[in-house]
Amino acid sequence: MKTKVLFICVHNSARSQMAEAWLNYTCGDFFSAQSAGLEPGTLNPLVIEAMREVGIDISGKKTQAVFDVFKSGQLFGYVITVCDETSAEKCPIFPGPAKRLHWSFPDPSTLTGTHEEKLKEVREIRDEIYKWGLLDTLASCESSPLQRGRKRVAYDAANPETH
Repeated sequence: MKTKVLFICVHNSARSQMAEAWLNYTCGDFFSAQSAGLEPGTLNPLVIEAMREVGIDISGKKTQAVFDVFKSGQLFGYVITVCDETSAEKCPIFPGPAKRLHWSFPDPSTLTGTHEEKLKEVREIRDEIYKWGLLDTLASCESSPLQRGRKRVAYDAANPETH
């Protein structure tokens, strides 16, 4: 049985979507990831573009509200917030028995500059979610599915041409 993981941020338009996509892509045999937001917005086109560059198509994804996920009655093994420190007070909390983690990443919706400058920063956030979030945090957890999933993530990180 797969361990269910919920990634949460404010708008469910960028960071939580990337984290969900990365976990399903790298450890889909062990995890079933979803994402949600406090105030769901529209999927960030720069995030779609950045994820497509690594072979992951999230263009068909929809944003969803944390409250709707809560009302569905689903239980999660892990609930991971991905809000940055400056907006942590707005980052939602999901009730239930899940192990809670917090990964702080900048909010792509606040980026300024040209399209290329913003895309460069979204790529950096995307890569940080993969490297810091998945490799360091999930790999250090004591749960056996996380340890098994870690092997796949570590392999992918050592072999970036597989993306």
